[in-house]
Amino acid sequence: MVKLRLTRMGAKKKPFYRIVAADSRVQRDGRWIEQIGWYDPMRDPKALKLDLARVDHWIGVGAQPTETVGRLIEKARSAEVTDAGVIALPKRVRAPKAEAAPAEAEA
Repeated sequence: MVKLRLTRMGAKKKPFYRIVAADSRVQRDGRWIEQIGWYDPMRDPKALKLDLARVDHWIGVGAQPTETVGRLIEKARSAEVTDAGVIALPKRVRAPKAEAAPAEAEA
């Protein structure tokens, strides 16, 4: 079966990922069929470039995206693309911490 997955590139402690279509039996950084994009988590904000036409083609012929690649595809479909086709992924906004319960404050 063909999977859409990440393959790790880059130096030690400086990851860079290619998004590829690869046979599921091949190791993570092994042989792949086609590169369809890349993801750079070290940029600020994180950057993603993805060829959505090729993603649709591979999914149409039965390829299954991994969980991580599936989330990146969702973000790519809903995000705005810059001039170079690169998508800047905004940082995750965390909810503020809830203050201590009033009962604990009185005790």
